[in-house]
Amino acid sequence: MAALGWLTPRRRSATARSVLAGEASAEAARKTAQALDGTDEIDEADGTDEDAAEEAEPAEPEFPVAGDDLAAAFFDLDNTVMQGAAIFHFGRGLYKREFFHRRELARFAWQQAWFRLAGVEDPEHMQDARDSALSIVKGHKVSELMAIGEEIYDEYMAERIWPGTRALAQAHLDAGQKVWLVTAAPVETATIIARRLGLTGALGTVAESVDGIYTGRLVGEPLHGPAKAEAVRALAAAEGLDLERCAAYSDSHNDIPMLSLVGHPYAINPDTKLRKHARAHDWRLRDYRTGRKAVKVGVPAAAGVGAIAGGAAAAIALHRRRK
Repeated sequence: MAALGWLTPRRRSATARSVLAGEASAEAARKTAQALDGTDEIDEADGTDEDAAEEAEPAEPEFPVAGDDLAAAFFDLDNTVMQGAAIFHFGRGLYKREFFHRRELARFAWQQAWFRLAGVEDPEHMQDARDSALSIVKGHKVSELMAIGEEIYDEYMAERIWPGTRALAQAHLDAGQKVWLVTAAPVETATIIARRLGLTGALGTVAESVDGIYTGRLVGEPLHGPAKAEAVRALAAAEGLDLERCAAYSDSHNDIPMLSLVGHPYAINPDTKLRKHARAHDWRLRDYRTGRKAVKVGVPAAAGVGAIAGGAAAAIALHRRRK
């Protein structure tokens, strides 16, 4: 019966735990961004993407606006920046290193298959996946997972970056704006990807650690749905950003709360519900999953930038929550 629940995701409003998760993620993002600043160069891909080569529609005003330091861009990760779900790729890497056994691997494989077939993120389904991951890392050292994360990103994630979305992010960087990943994936994984893509930092689910050891608990709740919006709101307040001048990108209707916060929302590789919502609200659309374009309600100039895919290693600066 639980599987049936995945087919009918429920819309949730922000709760106290959502706010806590958002604030914890914003705090972690700012701390890790300071560590990331100026430390890595952007990795380049060998290939190009035909979708990324199309120029913006003539009527579309120039965007992003160069030099607007009150603006920033917020990118969802799973199926927006990267094909598939980061947590599942991470699980594959842990299995290879014998963190868990074949039965757990089968569970991860089924979860990944569901994600690809359904094309949407369901809160209960994603929560189940994160519970699995938390149980696996409980009792392990943060430093151990940091080192392993380097290898896992190389093995399973780097080649799955969408070149078109990467080009959009680069356009914001070229305009002098900060660019943040916003994801329900662990902040460790999100920071790995942000660093390798040359982004500012990442907002992600914050796992609790005590004396450098994972407790198997989260700070608040997974950064999903309303919690993402709370994280963006908290980060914008701390950074002095004007959300009306900011942009946000996502594939999932679950991120409508985050997309609705900003003045420039984009539906990237959208699921059916988000596509419908985007058209109804005159949001921009972009689809990199096939050679065909989605119906466009304006495409940013960033889509014409040469595609740059994400890089080749991983590292992490974990927000450490102590009792």
